[in-house]
Amino acid sequence: MSNKTSTLAKAALSAALALSAFGVVAAAAARWRSATAEELRRVIPARAPVIKENIETEFRTASGVTDGRGRFIAGVVMITAGYSAEGKYSHYFVTQAPLKVGGFDLPAGQYVFGYERTGDETIRVRFYRASTGEQVGEADAVKNHRSNAVRSLLISPPAGGKSTIQIGRFLLDYRVNG
Repeated sequence: MSNKTSTLAKAALSAALALSAFGVVAAAAARWRSATAEELRRVIPARAPVIKENIETEFRTASGVTDGRGRFIAGVVMITAGYSAEGKYSHYFVTQAPLKVGGFDLPAGQYVFGYERTGDETIRVRFYRASTGEQVGEADAVKNHRSNAVRSLLISPPAGGKSTIQIGRFLLDYRVNG
């Protein structure tokens, strides 16, 4: 092998290794994981801005995920007693990535949601813009038969772009759209 060919081969190998390493770093950076309590405190307000009210949140119920690049999907139970939201909304939800929840698109933003039981196996979850109270979509969550665990709220990290939000014993499917 000539010197020139050897130099080109080494340069190509170095470039391939660099790109491979970059790909591994980029892939790791894009992996969603559960957010820490400290991270959740940065995105979950102590009082959720809902229409013209600031409703207290119960931080011990907070749950969320992050992509490690500053984007979060997070939520928390609101203490709605005495507020106009009582009976309509129960949770504050923020997403910094566009989602598909059930069958509707949920752009990045701040939302509240509430739910009602529609049968033994399902609840209907309705999402509203936190700033206006305008309904943006609804989806059915199904009873979790794999576990008996009851959670106020549990947002699981997406794997392959899709995941679930657990509300009580029920699972609501979501997918990251970008």
